[in-house]
Amino acid sequence: MADLCRGRHLVLLWVLATLVTISSAMPPPNPIKCDQTDCQLSNSYGIWGDRKICHAPKIVYPTTEEELRQELANANKNNLKVKVVTRFSHTIPKLACPGTGDAAVFISTEKYDSTINVDVEKRTATADGGVGLRKFIDTIEKAGLSLVAAPYWEGVTVAGVISTGAHGSSWWGKGGAVHDHVIGLSLIVPANEADGYAKIIKLIPQNPLFNAAKVSLGLLGIISKVTFQVEPAFKRSITYNFTNDSDIEDEFMEHARKNEFGDIQWYPSRRTAVYRYDNRVPLNTSGDGVNDFLGFQSNLILLSKSVRATEKGFENTRNVGGKCTMASSFVSYKKLIGNGLKNNKLIFTGYPVVGPQGKMQTSGSCLYSSPIDITNTCAWDPRIYGLFFYESTAKFPASKFGDFIRDVKKLRDLVKPENMCGVDIYNGFLFRFIKASDAYLGQGEDSVVLDFNYYRANDDLTPRLNQDIWEEIEQMAFVKYGAKPHWAKNRKVAFLDVQKKYPKFNKFIAAKNQLDPKNMFSSEWSDEILFGKRTVKWDGCALEGMCICSEDRHCSPSKGYFCKPGLVYQEARVCRFSSSSSS
Repeated sequence: MADLCRGRHLVLLWVLATLVTISSAMPPPNPIKCDQTDCQLSNSYGIWGDRKICHAPKIVYPTTEEELRQELANANKNNLKVKVVTRFSHTIPKLACPGTGDAAVFISTEKYDSTINVDVEKRTATADGGVGLRKFIDTIEKAGLSLVAAPYWEGVTVAGVISTGAHGSSWWGKGGAVHDHVIGLSLIVPANEADGYAKIIKLIPQNPLFNAAKVSLGLLGIISKVTFQVEPAFKRSITYNFTNDSDIEDEFMEHARKNEFGDIQWYPSRRTAVYRYDNRVPLNTSGDGVNDFLGFQSNLILLSKSVRATEKGFENTRNVGGKCTMASSFVSYKKLIGNGLKNNKLIFTGYPVVGPQGKMQTSGSCLYSSPIDITNTCAWDPRIYGLFFYESTAKFPASKFGDFIRDVKKLRDLVKPENMCGVDIYNGFLFRFIKASDAYLGQGEDSVVLDFNYYRANDDLTPRLNQDIWEEIEQMAFVKYGAKPHWAKNRKVAFLDVQKKYPKFNKFIAAKNQLDPKNMFSSEWSDEILFGKRTVKWDGCALEGMCICSEDRHCSPSKGYFCKPGLVYQEARVCRFSSSSSS
């Protein structure tokens, strides 16, 4: 009972704290830290998926496209591996890590962010690869134009956002994936001595390399310029409808067809579906709202640490009820404050919330803060030991998604809904929609993207509460239903046989062999995941999900976890607690 009361008190404190608009807080740490002999790259969570350090002996900061070319030429002459890094670092897999060894260099685009050229007549905008997404959006909005697609988190650069296939939500027009709104890009690639060891190539849709470069994972070269097709400025109107989830498996498709930017949040333990009615409206529509998503706002450091400590306590004591109290309170609060929507830039007063496209499509207010206030920061800032979680994302063909949801509901009924409260403490299951893409590493059909976050232990060998449930859901997604992983998220197990899921994968490899014949941009991660090369030994099946368990030692038998078949998807192999209520 004391734990439950503590959980309620923390939620109340969090509610009161977030009612106050925070004007300043600690900005996120720079992902690069260097000394005289080495530079280490981290992601925004402070730990990579394998929990190992990523480093290179040197980093350079070019400021122009020509300086970018020169740095790649120098690396080519000296037979160095190259990885491009930015001021942001939000990938979970090690896309930006060159691997072990000293023959490598980081090329940062942090200072290559000065140019954005807007052509109002042609409705195009071209930006340096290092330009931040928020700066780009604000610039084109001032010119009377809007970018249609953007991810929900704006802590990315224009080159980074397309490299990993980042997206918003839409089946309308060109769809919700940002790379499908790109109509040109410049790529700096290695060259022979006669061409100065590096050259700039300009790609347009008619070029056969264009569809390889749109989603390239940083493996083809350095993206130096990106040109987007934009549209006349417009506003959006958003309303959230909290309702029962009884027909969600049948209604998701109609919802996507009727709402241009609609999405759905599903809280399975609460049996609640939240339908986002989100559509464009004329620019002269009354309203000056913003989308300041609750999860991306600054939080009191003391509060973030307390919430983490409370959830960790519930995990260690196997207190399902405590986690459900947290989940119920958080979902109720999100409903109360419109999940961060603000009418007229101030507070949430009611639906619909109408505002300019540039203020409604993406958010990340905890990014923009002053170091003066050291009491607030992003809730996951690794310096404060706050929130620490996994993020899994699966892209389903729309035709298969309903059956997947039915399987998850069967699993929920077998294990009892309260055993799924862990995911509802975060954002439940988020459904977003993206159209079929011509990109070789993009989705080949109209798809539903499923995101879900859940607790991550401080120790990679510590089992999680109800671990078997989330492992079975992951295996149903990626194995039974053949979902594709998001390139910038997921544990390593999600990338099993990923090459077979992309019909044009060989075309991407052919483009890579043409543009980077010396494999300067390859890494241990890409060799393992994309090309099947085991340059790094996978040490067993540690609980962090290096592979699917096949025997008890891959789980944690000393702590009561054993490798068992799934409950709904019998072919799944999951780490199940021997006396768990979900057994």
